[in-house]
Amino acid sequence: MNDRDLLASLFNAAVAAADPVEGIRRHLPTPPKSGKTVVVGAGKGAAQMVAALEGLWEGPLSGLVVTRYGYGCSTRVIEVIEAAHPVPDAAGMAGSRRLIEAIHGLSENDLVIALICGGGSALLPAPPPGATLADEIALNEQLLASGAPISAMNVVRKHLSTIKGGRLAAATKARVVSMIVSDIPGDNPAFVASGPTIADATTRHDALDIVAQYRLDLPDTLVAHLNSPAADAPLPDDPIFARNEQHIIASAGVSLEAAADMARHHGLTPHILSDSIEGEAREVALMHAAIVREMIARDRPFRRPGILLSGGETTVTLRSKGGRGGRNGEFALALSLAIDGQSATALAADTDGIDGSESNAGAFVDGTTARRLRSAGLDGRRLLSENDSFTGLDKIGDLFVTGPTGTNVNDFRAILVR
Repeated sequence: MNDRDLLASLFNAAVAAADPVEGIRRHLPTPPKSGKTVVVGAGKGAAQMVAALEGLWEGPLSGLVVTRYGYGCSTRVIEVIEAAHPVPDAAGMAGSRRLIEAIHGLSENDLVIALICGGGSALLPAPPPGATLADEIALNEQLLASGAPISAMNVVRKHLSTIKGGRLAAATKARVVSMIVSDIPGDNPAFVASGPTIADATTRHDALDIVAQYRLDLPDTLVAHLNSPAADAPLPDDPIFARNEQHIIASAGVSLEAAADMARHHGLTPHILSDSIEGEAREVALMHAAIVREMIARDRPFRRPGILLSGGETTVTLRSKGGRGGRNGEFALALSLAIDGQSATALAADTDGIDGSESNAGAFVDGTTARRLRSAGLDGRRLLSENDSFTGLDKIGDLFVTGPTGTNVNDFRAILVR
């Protein structure tokens, strides 16, 4: 097995550990005695979560979930709506409306099972009164280009929405049990998909501070809304949430442990740096590269051979219009420049199978990548300055393509140091 195949096997082990079936099985609620059970949800792995639930649930079910175009799968009774990600569209807006309608008339005797995973923020556009879908699209584009961490993005999103920030759960009298696949560093359930069924203690004033800090140029309608009490989201101690439950059924930490076990199976020593790394992708890459060079030069902080593993969610601040590629491609390209000539091979990929808006999950790089870019007539540093990792890594055959995986526990990074 070559080094790239080995790293791909670690990625596959991480994805398999995030399969929703076992997590749902562990937290399956008791069916209501006299009421009905309605399923709602959103995210890039929502359809696969539905399929897992349908295979485990004994009794009638109804409902719907929203997922990204091309991410649906076969389900028996629960409807799967596909919509746009990462920039919202009208299909997502209609899906948001239908989710609220599906649970609005339920009683205290009924049960709502909410299946939530990463990607739900963009898939559930629901602008506040007076704002439009175009306003929400502008919001998302500003956030994606800002370099803000996902937790900060979602504070803003949930205060500019009629479904996020616990508002979906607040729309029903039924008990709500949320099952969550976390793609958020730290696994705060209120931040996954901007918490449609989970309230948190952040306020519209926190959102305004983030808008100012990252110099977001939002539409006037959204700024006016944030400055009004109407933007206040329900708080966790609101009595409407008293009977509700939430469970993290898969996370980056569990997936990295599975990858570490696979590394040991191949006779290599794994080192998990963190499952919650945030920051600029290119700067995070420099930190990882420094550890690689230290291992090669001095056999510290870890002895060779070894595998560095990390997760979390990095960000990319667009310096101009931006090129093609996501945060994992940007990490990989920056890493390749910093380990030029070194004996190391790396894989950086998104566990949902799509890095940003392109067709690849991420990319492989090694100590020869920078040289091969130069041989192909490409300047790696210029590509990095233009946020155009996809173009260069595609041309030299370093992209990692998996297709949709059916889950999402965020970024996966593995670096093999010989």
